[in-house]
Amino acid sequence: MVEIIQEILKNLPKDRISDACFEAANIVLYTKDKDFFLNNEGMIRRVVDSIKKRIELRPDPSIAMEPESAEAEIKKIIPEEAKISNIIFDSQRSQVIIEAEKPGLAIGKQGSILRDIRANTMWVPLIKRTPALRSQLIENIRAVLYQNSDYRRKFLDKVGHRIYDGWLREKKHEWIRVSYLGAGRQVGRSCLFLQTPESRILLDCGIDVAANDDNAYPYLDAPEFDINQLDAVIMTHSHLDHAGFVPYLFKYGYKGPVYCTAPTRDVAALELLDLVKIQRSEGREPIFTSDEVKEMVKHTITLEYEEVTDITPDVRITLYNAGHILGSAMVHLHIGNGLHNLVYTADLKYGKTRLLEPAATRFPRLETLMIEATYGGKENVLPSKSECEAFFGEIITKTIKRRGRVLVPVLGVGRAQEIMLIVQDLVKSGAIDDIPVYVDGMVWDVTAIHTAYPEYLNTIVRKQIFHQNENPFLSPILKQVGSAAERKHVIEESGPCVVLATSGMLVGGPSVEYLKEFASSERNSLVFVCYQGEGSLGRRIQRGEREIAFQKGMKQEIMKINMEIYTIDGFTGHSGRNELMSFVHKCEPRAKKVIVNHGENSRCLDLASSIHKQNRIETVAPRNLETVRIK
Repeated sequence: MVEIIQEILKNLPKDRISDACFEAANIVLYTKDKDFFLNNEGMIRRVVDSIKKRIELRPDPSIAMEPESAEAEIKKIIPEEAKISNIIFDSQRSQVIIEAEKPGLAIGKQGSILRDIRANTMWVPLIKRTPALRSQLIENIRAVLYQNSDYRRKFLDKVGHRIYDGWLREKKHEWIRVSYLGAGRQVGRSCLFLQTPESRILLDCGIDVAANDDNAYPYLDAPEFDINQLDAVIMTHSHLDHAGFVPYLFKYGYKGPVYCTAPTRDVAALELLDLVKIQRSEGREPIFTSDEVKEMVKHTITLEYEEVTDITPDVRITLYNAGHILGSAMVHLHIGNGLHNLVYTADLKYGKTRLLEPAATRFPRLETLMIEATYGGKENVLPSKSECEAFFGEIITKTIKRRGRVLVPVLGVGRAQEIMLIVQDLVKSGAIDDIPVYVDGMVWDVTAIHTAYPEYLNTIVRKQIFHQNENPFLSPILKQVGSAAERKHVIEESGPCVVLATSGMLVGGPSVEYLKEFASSERNSLVFVCYQGEGSLGRRIQRGEREIAFQKGMKQEIMKINMEIYTIDGFTGHSGRNELMSFVHKCEPRAKKVIVNHGENSRCLDLASSIHKQNRIETVAPRNLETVRIK
């Protein structure tokens, strides 16, 4: 948008600004004048107040100190007690990321140390807390972003031009519609296509991990969807049924932005790389490669909760805590100049868990609510947290007494960490004996990412993470299983124990390997703590199958399941029936229309009917490939 930048520059001294560009919806000004960078006497703030857009002033890269010298200077300025662990320079954007164990000491009183770094080095310092657990993945993601810094700068500027340069499509009528390319009366492959007179936006793009290939992917061949016309993708959280098909878009030419929270970007990258690895190990051709995952990371724009940003000329979004997993978000979309306000909850948990705060319910405006129904049926009244934890303790105690082992298939993000905390509390309270908890699959890497983003966790866990000796994820009872050899040791030589392993639906990964070894013994127990998708091995076992055929080389082997089977629905990261009804009732303001999705057919229809009867508002539960007119 040439006009907005020109308007900004009119209000600033011409000779002070060397460059002006967009970083998506933000506007960044660069200056070669050191004095103007350090003290512009409130000129930038006055322009921000005038145009109501975020503007940042940075030093031009040409006046920044050489990184090697700047690093030495930073180490002189920041006190040793802050314990700097890493310094990363983003030279294209004149920013330096400083990781420290004690961020407060690196910032200084009222930001005094940050001001000294700016003045002495001409770099903009960003202070981050050193994660309690090192994550190679986070380091790799940052490396991708910084190695492609020049590309990122051009990409973000291009996104900004799409937002500010005006309308591309001819506006004839005011209308809004949503097409269900997935998650219409089903759990899995969430993919909602939002169209406005100007914008084409995907809300999630996932796969159904429990389905066969024909039914696993979203209906991107629907006549209304054209990847070349797509403006943006919004990824609500990292579970594969919401994020598992995003790299595929890049494989087929998409080059636009993907909006999500920072933890969602990191965990999604890990889960997607794991998906590629699992598909290869099963002798299947992956639907995309690590190159497309890297492309997704390069095109991701991260947002904080409640940060308002334009993403197209007529759509502004705000992400709110969904309470489901780390970084999960509900999306508030403000469409047109007050034309309509829509909230897409994706997966939500309207109840405090051991990890997270409950989903937000207050929004600036709300006309249409799109809500999940995973546990939306009348029969889906979930037991209380305390009942579930007591029952889980009983299962572990019984199993350990008979010298057995407890296998808990978990989703790598969310349920795994929740169960880790629950087991520790059961041990602390004396409800169960002090036993080892083996953590296998990508769970450990995801847990490390949790420690890198403590601000997304609830107050109790956040405080514990800040104190090394109280960090629940560093508990001595947790044992990482990092290789096939270590897994073999657990299977063959460990005594009574709990094993947490992915995948949560037993559709591949180490959980299936443990099942093969543990299933035949009546001493062992299998505990399901997350939703089991239709068609998955987990769902089949829940329904009573006790003989499972496995391919072993050229032969099929029949495995008998003699272990005890339990399901504890109350540990789920989804809201049960009562919480969903309560969420709709508590939303401020109240929605005028509710669209129900992401649930089995009967549960979607049941929840839609109950919401209509109780609240006297219009409800609909669309099928896949149906389009709902919102406005």
